[in-house]
Amino acid sequence: MKPPLIVLTGPTAVGKTALSIELARALNGEIISADSMQVYRCMDIGSAKVTPEEMQGIRHYLIDELDPSAEFNVVRFKQMAKKALEEIYSRGKLPIVAGGTGFYIQALLKDVDFTETCEDPALREELENLAKERGVEYLHGLLERADPAAASSIHANNVKRVIRALEFNHLTGEQISRHNAEESRRESPYNYLYFVLTMDRARLYERIERRVDAMMAAGLLEEVEMLKQIGCHRQMVSMQGLGYKELLSFLDGDCTLEEAVSVIKRDTRHFAKRQLTWFRREEDVIWIDKDRYPDEDAVLAGMLEIIRKRFV
Repeated sequence: MKPPLIVLTGPTAVGKTALSIELARALNGEIISADSMQVYRCMDIGSAKVTPEEMQGIRHYLIDELDPSAEFNVVRFKQMAKKALEEIYSRGKLPIVAGGTGFYIQALLKDVDFTETCEDPALREELENLAKERGVEYLHGLLERADPAAASSIHANNVKRVIRALEFNHLTGEQISRHNAEESRRESPYNYLYFVLTMDRARLYERIERRVDAMMAAGLLEEVEMLKQIGCHRQMVSMQGLGYKELLSFLDGDCTLEEAVSVIKRDTRHFAKRQLTWFRREEDVIWIDKDRYPDEDAVLAGMLEIIRKRFV
């Protein structure tokens, strides 16, 4: 028998956190965060990190586990998440993977091998220097020619992933998008249910705008100032997160605060759109349209009915 696993995902600001906690309370579960930012300590406001009060006593994993200077990628996520799964299963609990990073979720569900051992440090340094000299868009253009599918799913600002895709192509002669697609078709080692929350696009965008305003009111600028003071800079993986890199630009004098906030809102909307595009490509997804339910309790009840039919 494959071990059971619940996935709860969806675009940013759709309401995953609160619902995941209610699911865990109802199902004797514990939560593994599939978020690329909440794993970092000191990055609370901009990552919309779940608070101890919001957790309601439910144990969470991959929250506040790394310093902002640490590297965090899909391979490290897999290692940490699988360790958390072992711990959760050992105590007879049900794991609930909650978060919006579809790439991480896919890697865990299908146990995808991203062949991180295939490396060329000299080539990587050459590509890093090329990005500095010619710009990230130039580097992304090289990837568009080598692997159009990978380029469409990797943002130009994500220089590390662009370089990784180019490096993989150079060393193997194979497109990393094709390799990852083949890996994603592997049979999952888990008996899983993969829920994706969604809602009307205009309503979601309104929620994103309000959340950015709330983050600013809660002290996001002060959080970024503190991170800068302790040595964090825009080359760090952690500081590439939405809200952080834009406010760093303001603090460095590259734009006004109003412009930075406007860019955060715009880029968060674009990010939500890319998330939805990713989830539409995934198999075995159960879409939960929140607009079809009268309230959050009804959403929870609908999901619990599906879960109990599968696992009980």
